Amino acid sequence: MLEALRGLGYSPATALADIIDNSIAAGARTVDVTFHWNGPDSHVSILDDGCGMTDAGLERAMRLGERNPLDERAGSDLGRFGLGLKTASFSQARRLTVASRSDDTLSCLRWDLDVLAASPDGDWRLLEGPAEGSAHLLECLTGRGTLVLWEHMDRVVTPGFSEQDFLDLIDAVELHLAMVFHRFLEGSVPRLRLALNGRAVRPWDPFLRNHPATWTSPEVRFMAEGGAITIQGHVLPHKDRLDPRDHELAGGPDGWIAQQGFYVYRNQRLLVAGSWLGLGHGRAWTKEEAHRLARVRLDIPNSADADWKIDIRKSRARPPVSARTHLMHLAEDVRARARRVFAHRGQVVRTGGAHPIAEAWRAEHSSGGMRYRLDESHPAIRAVLDEAGVLLPQVRAMLRVIEETVPVRRIWLDTTEGRETPRTSFEGEAPAEVETVLRVMFRNMVQRKGMSPALAREHLLHTEPFHKYPGLVAALVKGDD
Repeated sequence: MLEALRGLGYSPATALADIIDNSIAAGARTVDVTFHWNGPDSHVSILDDGCGMTDAGLERAMRLGERNPLDERAGSDLGRFGLGLKTASFSQARRLTVASRSDDTLSCLRWDLDVLAASPDGDWRLLEGPAEGSAHLLECLTGRGTLVLWEHMDRVVTPGFSEQDFLDLIDAVELHLAMVFHRFLEGSVPRLRLALNGRAVRPWDPFLRNHPATWTSPEVRFMAEGGAITIQGHVLPHKDRLDPRDHELAGGPDGWIAQQGFYVYRNQRLLVAGSWLGLGHGRAWTKEEAHRLARVRLDIPNSADADWKIDIRKSRARPPVSARTHLMHLAEDVRARARRVFAHRGQVVRTGGAHPIAEAWRAEHSSGGMRYRLDESHPAIRAVLDEAGVLLPQVRAMLRVIEETVPVRRIWLDTTEGRETPRTSFEGEAPAEVETVLRVMFRNMVQRKGMSPALAREHLLHTEPFHKYPGLVAALVKGDD
């Protein structure tokens, strides 16, 4: 049974998060995680300053399934099945030692899968004290608290696993813990101090709440099976509104596309980091480049575990039927806003009022699909059509060829595979390039359309893509005509 439980699918990072959950539930204010490299004899320890356990309490904690998942729990409890300590540890190591001190007495028990495998009668032998040669690893537990020790880490230190691989693993674990426990680590006086090999883990905020270009919806609270649900939508800034360092950090452990979707929290502990939870009309939404900026915070109480189908690893959730309509309504709005920000590179696009932006392209939706058409009302296109004369049929034919050969698939592939937004709107071009086109447009408006220079500049300020260059537009003077 124990060998089978090792295959539940924990990663080192998710397994450590499960152990830290127990520390938080025990009232710990400080948790120190230490990775020690020594080849096949490498080990990991998790030390906290929580309330600790007595002999009887530790024995209960080391028992598999020591609580009924249907029992009512304290509102701050982060566990459910009574399996996390054991299954998380066995998924990474063959020997689990737990030492705890609630007063002046040190209690220590261990599971050793090699000892169990060698037992001739198949007994469940829970051993007392540390293994031979490991007593010194418990010396850091000097006061009240608990130490969890993983040894014989056969699922981590596999053949060919190097010290550099070990260091890379530490980095990956740090990113995951910074994300999962970010709400505990935030604030001027955080509720939890979490350190990895002596270095404080800094919180990673998935929602960039402190950035002025982040859009945040009001909180919405409603009742569903299991208790009250709170949701709040966020649209993160476009890459153009972030400096390179912030953009890299905001991508999260798995990158921008993978991190979009719902972030499901239970008691402020992150369970699911970026998923559309199987929601969607007709078929489930997939993670797409256009919605990479969409993230939705969702808080559930621990009384809703069964209704949300929370698994043992605390990494999967499925909303109950009664909550789906509310969730989809908010998510659709967030996804639409994120798509607009992505498409317009974070610029504010006015689609109504006295001065809408004149866009060169428009999308036509029909039962047969979507097509992209050039908007003939755009000043640059209109000017050519008005002056085409006998060449009008050829000009219209040329525009139609452009419309029918827009490389949509190529753009999509380049964007998704290269993870880079195509350059448009003269991005990266010298100002002189923009000025050349602007002067042609300005001259046509003033000389051929009879506009005053002031009116021509006003039109250009509301014409794509020149609305992004107000300084160059303002510099146009009558002499340019």
